[in-house]
Amino acid sequence: MDNNKKVDYASAGVNLAAGDEAVARIKKLAKATFNPNVLSEIGSFGGLFKIPVADYEEPVLVSSIDGVGTKLKLAFISGNHTTVGQDIVCHCVNDILVQGALPLFFMDYIGVGKLDPKDLADIVEGLSKACKDNNMPLLGGETAEMPGFYSAGEYDLVGSIIGIVDRKKIVDGSEITEGDILLGLPSIGLHTNGYSLARKICFEIAGLKIDDQVEMIDNEIGKELLIPHRSYLHPVSALMKEVRIAGMAHITGGGIPGNLIRILPEGLKAVVERANWPDLPIFAYLQTTGGVADSDMYDAFNMGIGYIVVVKEADAYKAESILAEKGQTSFRIGKIEKGKKVVEIV
Repeated sequence: MDNNKKVDYASAGVNLAAGDEAVARIKKLAKATFNPNVLSEIGSFGGLFKIPVADYEEPVLVSSIDGVGTKLKLAFISGNHTTVGQDIVCHCVNDILVQGALPLFFMDYIGVGKLDPKDLADIVEGLSKACKDNNMPLLGGETAEMPGFYSAGEYDLVGSIIGIVDRKKIVDGSEITEGDILLGLPSIGLHTNGYSLARKICFEIAGLKIDDQVEMIDNEIGKELLIPHRSYLHPVSALMKEVRIAGMAHITGGGIPGNLIRILPEGLKAVVERANWPDLPIFAYLQTTGGVADSDMYDAFNMGIGYIVVVKEADAYKAESILAEKGQTSFRIGKIEKGKKVVEIV
């Protein structure tokens, strides 16, 4: 052993110069999302945000944290890192929106084996775009370079969101009653769930390459699977101002059955009529190619419905009209009936 050999951080796999370059790029992107409530700069030990309490009678903070999951594998394979940031922001926005909360700010965590400033900037570009689209600042975050922990060219992406709602306006499903109508807001693809099954079907069973064109979906498979998660913030927040919503569900992992049941009171069931919304070709392709049973499809995927709003029957037409005015298509996909707490798809 050569005791005279010098060891530094770079020899251990951490590139401080690349980290400085990445931070410089991130600062510009994140600062473009700031609003007057942000009281700190990117690079501080903590992000400072002034809560607009004057706008609320009894403000309640709502928080959520999530990751992009195995959809990241598609970013690694394709080299396209600009959409996964949008995925995590929109996913988190929808998660707090179901309780009636509007976003205040967002923070991210990126863990990576070897830091590539360009790839990191692409990720943060997606984060920043989605934050601006959802009217909130990217307040800060953490990028951890951990050589030997992640495989070469791979990373993990996690996001956390803080939102706010007046206590009297919290939506928790407790007001759902028999006869209520389920309004389904369409998804634009898989969003961020079901990717382990989708990748197995597309790349193992079908033997596709990331840029292969699939006639059944009229798109390259990689581009189709990387379509970003949709945010429902703007149409739903407009709806909340005009209609008292009984409950909402974000259709993520577990699909319609696994998420809609989370807001049902005891003694009520949701009957979902599958014929009431159009198919997305990607789901038909996955089911046909993989020979997947209907029950497994509904457990793994959103099946074309990304968000469900429960309203009183008397308010259904008004709700549909408000959503339409905001450019949001909706479908009456079912109703609430008496019975054992369950979601039935008929």
